Amino acid sequence: MDACFELVRLRVSSRAAGRVCFAPARFATPAANTLRGAFGYALRKTAPDEFESIFTPRARGHFPSGLADRPRPFVFRSAHLDNATFEPGQFLCFDVHLFETRRPLIEVFTAALSEMGQRGIGPAAGRMELTGIESTPLALSLAAPPTAIDSVTVEFLTPTELKGDGGLVSEPLFPILFARVRDRIATLQSLYGNKPFDFDFRAMGERAAAVRMTASSIRAVEAARRSSRTGQRHPLGGFTGSASYAGPLTEFVPWLEAAVFTGVGRQTTWGKGEIRVRR
Repeated sequence: MDACFELVRLRVSSRAAGRVCFAPARFATPAANTLRGAFGYALRKTAPDEFESIFTPRARGHFPSGLADRPRPFVFRSAHLDNATFEPGQFLCFDVHLFETRRPLIEVFTAALSEMGQRGIGPAAGRMELTGIESTPLALSLAAPPTAIDSVTVEFLTPTELKGDGGLVSEPLFPILFARVRDRIATLQSLYGNKPFDFDFRAMGERAAAVRMTASSIRAVEAARRSSRTGQRHPLGGFTGSASYAGPLTEFVPWLEAAVFTGVGRQTTWGKGEIRVRR
């Protein structure tokens, strides 16, 4: 089956106008969550009519894995900024992956990202000057490649939490990892793409059980965020590291590679679940 998952990658370039810090003194908060929070404030100002549909989309209907809320139509990709500090005049960049492809939102995001920099970022409220946004449409094929793949390694770059068997799991066994990848990509496609995918997901899940984990260097990590609205502390922990798999992986690798752009697991909008795939 020749199906593609479409998105737009925005590569955002900025110059620090003040001291921009992604290393909060009290909590190890991912840079992506710092950017997300600042973006939300800016979006409410620059596009109040779009704010809810982009930043706090409401759930309607039933979606895979019992999702209570709609996933946001975007994620920030900025793990390389974690714990980094930029002095005035230094340049920094990050990506935003935009999953809404049915209506144009690039101008909305551009205006909000510009306002975000003027408002200030992080605990030091350091301002950034937007110097450019490169927009690249991507169509990621989910078709099985012509050459068989029997091994792959997945690196978990930011804290990742996966649900399986009624609760959170301590290690990413492949059937659980693929189920969460499948659910996230299929849900984003259903909500924001041109039409839902027509895969036999149950059969794919059954075949995923034949893939085994051959090596693992998973470690638990702790992180947190503080809500600027309520002041409450929310845990953002999970596991990082890598896991290697072996077995009939050919049909699953395109999904894993698409998940590089979407993230996987819980709280991806806060910067969690960022992965990298090595064949």
